[in-house]
Amino acid sequence: MIVEQLGLKDFRNYAEADVELSSGANVFVGRNGQGKTNLVEAIAYLATLGSHRVSNDAPLVRDGTDAAIVRARLTHGERSVLLELQLNRQGANKARVNGVNVRTSELPRYAQVVLFAPEDLQIVRGDPSARRRFADQLIVQRTPRMAGVIGDYDRVLRQRSALLKSARARGLRGEALRTLDVWDEKLVALGTEVIEARSALASDLSDPVAAAYAAIAGADHEPRLSWALSVGGGDPEEGDAVDGARSSEPLADQFRAALAAKRSAELERGLTLVGPHRDDLVLRVRGLPVKGYASHGESWSVALALRLASAELLRAESRLGDPVLILDDVFAELDAGRRTRLAELAGGYEQVIVTSAVEEDVPDVLRAHVVRVEAGRIEEPRGE
Repeated sequence: MIVEQLGLKDFRNYAEADVELSSGANVFVGRNGQGKTNLVEAIAYLATLGSHRVSNDAPLVRDGTDAAIVRARLTHGERSVLLELQLNRQGANKARVNGVNVRTSELPRYAQVVLFAPEDLQIVRGDPSARRRFADQLIVQRTPRMAGVIGDYDRVLRQRSALLKSARARGLRGEALRTLDVWDEKLVALGTEVIEARSALASDLSDPVAAAYAAIAGADHEPRLSWALSVGGGDPEEGDAVDGARSSEPLADQFRAALAAKRSAELERGLTLVGPHRDDLVLRVRGLPVKGYASHGESWSVALALRLASAELLRAESRLGDPVLILDDVFAELDAGRRTRLAELAGGYEQVIVTSAVEEDVPDVLRAHVVRVEAGRIEEPRGE
């Protein structure tokens, strides 16, 4: 898949922008704060329905305006599609495909992007929420209908948690909480589907992550991925990690049993303490958790390996060809060896988009077309 053209209106610091991209390597060059990352953030949003920098859409809309527009013309072989997204400061976002109104959740069917940025270190070093977010965005790209499942789970979770808070405030117990049982079943049905999709993802990423890590780090430190599940009895969100589930019972039954066991604690705290929103993706190298044990270089290599493995997974499964591979302000953070090895791996994709404050930080093989960015303005690309 190739992004041929990107247009923005009132997105971040761009009042208007229009840029044409080519197959192969493209580089956005400009000083920090000029808008390079804003361009790739817009492209990635079409594929993941979210930003890699902020958790809500409001910062994406330019100050003083009510909505931002992202337009992208994508091609795969002889096929071309125009995607349009309107991000509203208030109210639901809107989307169109080739001029036809569609649900925003339809966009990932047409756009596949893998973006790596320095923020991805938080996947390996940060809170469990960063790892859950990484997994869920990739799941949506693999299976776009999961955007609806994850969204429905989040809505049920909010409703159930609101009921728990209300029950705590009013001192409700016993029969007065029968409504909670209804929400439990909805939570179990949707949450089980999310857990199963995440578990399948970890399994499918295992070999590609190991291969990518060895290629980037130049060593095999046996990276491993596994899910610590709250249905197993612990609470990974609070550091009480239990890998996998503890019994051979169906996952949904384990989910119900865990909810029943935590009912008193949930009522006391007014929180839902069981479900995929409490789970954690445990990453290991050399048999030790990356978080707290891995060196800086190992952490970078794991983060890179996760993204490159994601790209390989999408490449193998997609009818759209290669995903667009985006490397946002990455090369300045890497030593010479990792720069060279990453450039060799990235160069094999149909389209690679790189951002950098210093052009010379980007290996020559990835500097086929350079686009200069200054204060929300785009210069014409030039060949190298």
